[in-house]
Amino acid sequence: MAKAELKTKRSEVSVESFLKTLSDSQQQTDSRTVVSMMQKISGDPPKMWGPAIIGFGNMTLKYDSGRELEWMKIGFSPRKANLTLYGVLSGNEKLSEKLGKFTTGKGCLYIKKLTDIDQKVLEKMIAASLKKKG
Repeated sequence: MAKAELKTKRSEVSVESFLKTLSDSQQQTDSRTVVSMMQKISGDPPKMWGPAIIGFGNMTLKYDSGRELEWMKIGFSPRKANLTLYGVLSGNEKLSEKLGKFTTGKGCLYIKKLTDIDQKVLEKMIAASLKKKG
């Protein structure tokens, strides 16, 4: 089956330029920390996906229906209410018990600020999720 057209695509927009648009200084600091963490663990440079998602790596998602989409291996978006992390939750339920204060929804991990969590546990979750994706 042909690859489906996805609205959220990887772009050449500068991650640093995007981070400078964040008005909350704590959110900027936390975002830079997550960029550094994900880049170090994944070995992939950060890339913008759509207007507000920073992603690392590239993979093809294959659905049972046969639909295929290009997507990032891991990523996050600094949203107004929290940092939304993509691709780090699945299969990490045991580790997440030690993470700290967070919420989840639709496969995403929501963190208000990095001081609410154990960053070493988050690093382990990122590494484990990337290992599962090959």
